Amino acid sequence: MADAEARAEKRPRTTTAERPLSPHLQIYKPMLTMLMSGMHRITGFFLYFGTLLLAIWLIAAATDAKAFQTVAAIYGSWFGRLVLFGYSWALLLHLMGGLRHFVWDTGRAMGHPEREYMVIISLVGSIVLTAIVWIIVFARS
Repeated sequence: MADAEARAEKRPRTTTAERPLSPHLQIYKPMLTMLMSGMHRITGFFLYFGTLLLAIWLIAAATDAKAFQTVAAIYGSWFGRLVLFGYSWALLLHLMGGLRHFVWDTGRAMGHPEREYMVIISLVGSIVLTAIVWIIVFARS
């Protein structure tokens, strides 16, 4: 046992302090796919918050009319609508990102220009879908 420890101490170390142990942002050039991967994670986080708002709305609807009117007044204010707009965009961006990853899981669109096109399509698609949803919301109110 002591002999093995002595041999391990004599081996040269293969890493140095100057070299990173894993690839770092200094090595990789930021690409749209990297940024959208981060956005996918961020929107996933905000979906938890939005789902909490949905649960509050459902609980208020299940309790009594006064609670529902209070929540409806808050959600119907300009700030509430702004939050709901952001939630709907986050939901649709996360959905489009999930569809993009589903396509990538099949092995398609993995080349350089296709990856970037898929990201642009998901970003533009989420914006267009959000606009359509809110046009319908305002047309019905």
